[in-house]
Amino acid sequence: MNAPDSRPPIQAQAVELRGVRKDFDGHAVIRGVDLRIEPGEFCVFVGPSGCGKSTLLRLVAGLEQASDGQVLIGERDVTDLAPRERGVAMVFQSYALYPHMTVHQNIAFGLEAGRRLGRAQIDARVREAAERLELTPLLQRLPRQLSGGQRQRVAIGRAIVREPSVFLFDEPLSNLDAQLRGQTRLEIARLHQALRTTMVYVTHDQVEAMTLADRIVVLNGGRIEQVGSPTELYRNPRNLFVAGFIGSARMNFLPVQVEALAEGQVRVRLPGGAVQALPAPAAELAPGQPLTLGIRPEHITHDVGGAAIDGPIEVVEELGEDRLAYLRAPDGTLLCARWGAEVPLAEGEPGRMYLPARRCHLFDADGTALQDAH
Repeated sequence: MNAPDSRPPIQAQAVELRGVRKDFDGHAVIRGVDLRIEPGEFCVFVGPSGCGKSTLLRLVAGLEQASDGQVLIGERDVTDLAPRERGVAMVFQSYALYPHMTVHQNIAFGLEAGRRLGRAQIDARVREAAERLELTPLLQRLPRQLSGGQRQRVAIGRAIVREPSVFLFDEPLSNLDAQLRGQTRLEIARLHQALRTTMVYVTHDQVEAMTLADRIVVLNGGRIEQVGSPTELYRNPRNLFVAGFIGSARMNFLPVQVEALAEGQVRVRLPGGAVQALPAPAAELAPGQPLTLGIRPEHITHDVGGAAIDGPIEVVEELGEDRLAYLRAPDGTLLCARWGAEVPLAEGEPGRMYLPARRCHLFDADGTALQDAH
């Protein structure tokens, strides 16, 4: 590899959004977002289609203009600056490569257009990025001669050579098959470890979010529902929306009713009549009050370990080492449990699922979590 040109290391910058709003034709898409992303952090935006995650990323990039509020990168207010003046580089879902240019020319294009570096310096940066991304043997190929994963690595290389203080990724793996997604995800994680620069990443994929992020921002309807580490969001979702969105397979939800109260504890009646005692702020509750109980499929047990729910096993999905079993509860709710392949299951046969108290979440009528599970 040629020696890179003499230059200081990339300086990671914080990204801060202060009261940011975005309206399209009078319709609010981003509704007053406040968020700080720390220098060197890998922050992932997740949420359902239309929640505003890509729009928020484009506001950071300068590809959209905020209707209100401020965007700061480092200590600079960049709200009214053009994209090229913000010190960011964006990797798109569509790769956006020039079909008539070689890999080398595509990676070098932004530097060539800027004319701030000599040809030897540009070539050194391109070769350094190519070696980092294992693209060196492909530098003279055209995009049509590359696989989808290779094209995406070229797009990432084009961002690397610009040495931005912030990398922005807009669903970069969504066009790849499952195997390539896993491989390219690993390459992006390694890239972050090597560069230690700030990365902001948009995805709808649970695995990408949970494996890549230092922190996850869960968006819904243009608002932030919760910000936290993957473990924090998984273990202690703030509300029903986050509980149902984070995790795969998704959390089970059962309607329950307050049976009795004690200091720091509530007894709830499950569908079918079983009673489960759970920690909860009893002062906020009343007998007969309806609540929602949540429990993840991997936390439901097949042996004694909590209140039980009986019903027929309707579907069994084989996953190799694991399987998903679906039981129809007495109230009609379909409960999903993730069990090992050694657990005997048969579709149409009676089944029983146990809900360990320490794994249960409780939510009030507004969907707010009442206590933390572990």
